[in-house]
Amino acid sequence: ALRHQDKLKALMISNMMSSIPAYNEYAKTVFKSQMDPEVLAELKAFEAAEDYHNPRYMELLLEHHYQHHVLRMPPKDWPDAVKLGFDRLNTDVYIPMQGPSELGASGKLKNWDRSADLNQLRIPTLTIGATHDTMDPKHMEWMASQVQRGRYHHCPNGSHSAQFDDAEVYFEGLIRFIRDVDTTKFPGNAYGSNHPVVPNLQEK
Repeated sequence: ALRHQDKLKALMISNMMSSIPAYNEYAKTVFKSQMDPEVLAELKAFEAAEDYHNPRYMELLLEHHYQHHVLRMPPKDWPDAVKLGFDRLNTDVYIPMQGPSELGASGKLKNWDRSADLNQLRIPTLTIGATHDTMDPKHMEWMASQVQRGRYHHCPNGSHSAQFDDAEVYFEGLIRFIRDVDTTKFPGNAYGSNHPVVPNLQEK
């Protein structure tokens, strides 16, 4: 988007922070602090032994992490699209990039951070966050204030997969953004779909 924004009409960033170090800090201070200490200790033991394929490891993650932060419903009720995605996950790519642990990133992306470049984005940009997300919603709200024409949309009942567990709110904000861009109703900085317009920090 930064390199080719002259070819983009708009940008939508769904449930993703601009900084992996900030994400790791959020994972450390939020998920891990909320998790049962005995469960966390058992997960850490599997990770220390690099025993990521142990069925017990995934069992613990599903019950104590995924259902709270990745998709807020029992795995048996996950939509087919989600199940298919997990079944066909290419670990040869995912693990080197993200790392094997789902409680933080440790792969090649560990130090990835484009926060300082956000102010270069001139195109209308929507960031979407959720209360129970694996990503910090406050950070995603902040991202919308850093780009030149930003809007933040919040899903109060959603997780990292808010398009499934807070779908009505998620798609209302997404569709409204697309319509506003298409009808040129998107102002210079529309930060916050439910917030007052704030000045573009780059124009001060």
